[in-house]
Amino acid sequence: MHDLIDIGANLTHDSFDKDRDEVLQRAIDAGVRRQIVTGTTLEATRDAVALAHKHPGTIYATAGVHPHHAQELDDDTLGTLGELAQDPAIVAVGECGLDYFRNYSPREAQLAAYEKQLNLASEVQKPIFLHQRDAHDDFVSILKNRVDEIPGGVAHCFTGARDEMRACLDMGLYIGITGWICDERRGHDLQDAVRYLPLDRILLETDAPYLLPRDLKVKPDGRRNEPSVLPHILETVARYMNQPAQMVAEAATRNAEIVFRLPAI
Repeated sequence: MHDLIDIGANLTHDSFDKDRDEVLQRAIDAGVRRQIVTGTTLEATRDAVALAHKHPGTIYATAGVHPHHAQELDDDTLGTLGELAQDPAIVAVGECGLDYFRNYSPREAQLAAYEKQLNLASEVQKPIFLHQRDAHDDFVSILKNRVDEIPGGVAHCFTGARDEMRACLDMGLYIGITGWICDERRGHDLQDAVRYLPLDRILLETDAPYLLPRDLKVKPDGRRNEPSVLPHILETVARYMNQPAQMVAEAATRNAEIVFRLPAI
């Protein structure tokens, strides 16, 4: 059994309200001993911090506002996020970035929220947890001028091709791989790109309850993804990287401990 860290799980999602403790136990039983719960709104960040306090050493959290909710990031919200980000349970600022695929918030609001959260990461000196979809050029042009001020970052749920991965690596980012790589319809670019991903930059995540791997032989009721699925993602990543799964697991866990400043166990 591998010792894994799921660096991106939305465990505050209401789909986990009825069995959250069981979900956590299934993850531990599967070798996923630690998880980082994603803050996507102010409310989700508060809930993530509370969950981390309930499970110290097992659950950590991020503090941020997803680009879908960029319009919600007013000065009061930003100030509260800044206070929350000081909590030791918070290991990164975000999930923040740009999403031009959905455009649930206007692009101007997304750009402003992205800049504000980069500023926050710089102020509190915590890494940045990044989202990007169909916005690569703007995402990179803004970040490359700020990245030296921030102690590391993660291209969360990376789905792009080799050239986009290289741009992220050149900025010093770690690359978070989800079950997208298990998708025979949409995952071809990522399947190719991970062949060029250095072991010292890989991170593993489920993005639960989203992105259930399509190639799971036995799918859960309701098709809800959960952190216990991470070993399946690991095996798929290792196959496309042409590396032993144990080597990939050890590298991903070590990388997560480095970028998020987690104690080694």
